[in-house]
Amino acid sequence: MSLHEWPASERPREKLLASGAASLSDAELLAIFLRTGTRGRHVLDTARDLIREFGGLRGILNAPMETFCARPGLGSSKYALLQAVNELSQRCLREKLLREDAFTSSGTTRRYVQSRLGSRGREVFLCLFLDNQHRLIAQEELFLGTIDGA
Repeated sequence: MSLHEWPASERPREKLLASGAASLSDAELLAIFLRTGTRGRHVLDTARDLIREFGGLRGILNAPMETFCARPGLGSSKYALLQAVNELSQRCLREKLLREDAFTSSGTTRRYVQSRLGSRGREVFLCLFLDNQHRLIAQEELFLGTIDGA
């Protein structure tokens, strides 16, 4: 059965519009960005397969282009779209953290640094320069290392 034949309340895009993005599963959210499935498989099955194969959304978003595009029905266009979504969400998080007195707790600082460096394949020594109100003035990557040392 094609996704278009499903009741509107069960289709990811319509479900998002009716109930909000938080009501969708990871596979349903991913399906909205993938837009189409492959011959004989609807987009929701494709999304579920990708989540399983890559170990979750983070694995999909951090996959090398060659690995991602090697899957049937996936190409550079879908890869570019997901990379743009990933970058957009990271920038949104950084913007939120920077607008607030973001660096007044170690937890908030950790979330900021994870948003900046979380997808890196090697260690980075990052220096944050703060003013006396704990607001970010500048940041600089001082050293790049191997997987286990900088």
